[in-house]
Amino acid sequence: MKHKILVATTNPGKMRELSEMLSELAAQIQWLSLKDFPNAVEVEEDGATFAENAAKKALGYAKQTGLWTLADDSGLVVDALGGQPGVHSARFAAEGDEKLPRHEQDLKNNQKVLSLLKDIPQNRRSARFVCCMCLADPDKVLIPTEGKIEGQMIDTPLGENGFGYDPLFYVPELGKTTAQLHSEHKNSISHRGRAVDRLKPLLQRRLSESKT
Repeated sequence: MKHKILVATTNPGKMRELSEMLSELAAQIQWLSLKDFPNAVEVEEDGATFAENAAKKALGYAKQTGLWTLADDSGLVVDALGGQPGVHSARFAAEGDEKLPRHEQDLKNNQKVLSLLKDIPQNRRSARFVCCMCLADPDKVLIPTEGKIEGQMIDTPLGENGFGYDPLFYVPELGKTTAQLHSEHKNSISHRGRAVDRLKPLLQRRLSESKT
């Protein structure tokens, strides 16, 4: 019998990426999303850090559903903007517009970042994607992990893959934005991919222990 694990997201892009990156555990796990729990009360992401938000979401939804819950909080950190958009990445320019389709929120967020960077030279546009991931049961955090990828912000969106700020996030050693990468390549080097790589062996151990 498969172990049910809730992924605390309604973002189809994030759900797809996580499912692909954790596909080797598919025989052991039945993945669910928040769309499977329409009556769940939204957990407010009011933490000061990505790690705080990931833990709060994982614990909050685990308590509501009784399931192991995997949550992440991830976003873009731009040095020249004092770390913005940071924990506000998902709704950086869309406060009050949460009902907008995801791609429209992404477009507004990208436009705001570009506007704030318009007078910043390219050599001062260092940035990174950060992902903090947390697996929790209803009582406690079971596994916390983190992943990062370094890059820089560009002015012209490039690439059709990915979501969010991917078209503006350029990785110099690859010569591409993360939106220009095929999903398999992106998943292997992304902030979320690196957090998942650290999660996999720990999750496998937890699954083995839960069967004994």
